[in-house]
Amino acid sequence: MLGLLRDGHAAALDLAPQPTVNDLHHVVQQCTDSGIPTRLTIDGEPTNGSVGHEMAAYRIAQEALTNVIKHAGRPAQAMVRVQYRPDDIRLEVTDDGVGATAHDIDTTTGHGLVGMRERVELYGGDLRIGPRPGGGFRIAATIPFDHEPGRQAR
Repeated sequence: MLGLLRDGHAAALDLAPQPTVNDLHHVVQQCTDSGIPTRLTIDGEPTNGSVGHEMAAYRIAQEALTNVIKHAGRPAQAMVRVQYRPDDIRLEVTDDGVGATAHDIDTTTGHGLVGMRERVELYGGDLRIGPRPGGGFRIAATIPFDHEPGRQAR
């Protein structure tokens, strides 16, 4: 760490732009490279959101795909869908694997799902997590644009 500080690399890391939905293709490629073919669909264009909204959506998708890699099993496929709507951004990550069950969700000791929930709540949004009928898993988040962190939800 001291070497980084002396060389000035730490300052460069602090100045790196925060990831947004436009950076999701990197995470999708990592999931595909791990052996789980993954598709990304982005509908619409960002118009009303902030960088914070974008980063929250990115981090939720990143954690969801990490969970796919850990729990979906092989063979599995995954899908990430982002929808920009006038009042919010919707994010859905699904897989058709056989890994996690409702029981796994209730007994998890990781912080990934908690972190997703906290990010969504920060913006007064909604998060749905659970197994899909017929197999697989789904994480769906809605992040409204009219709510900024620190303000009370309407």
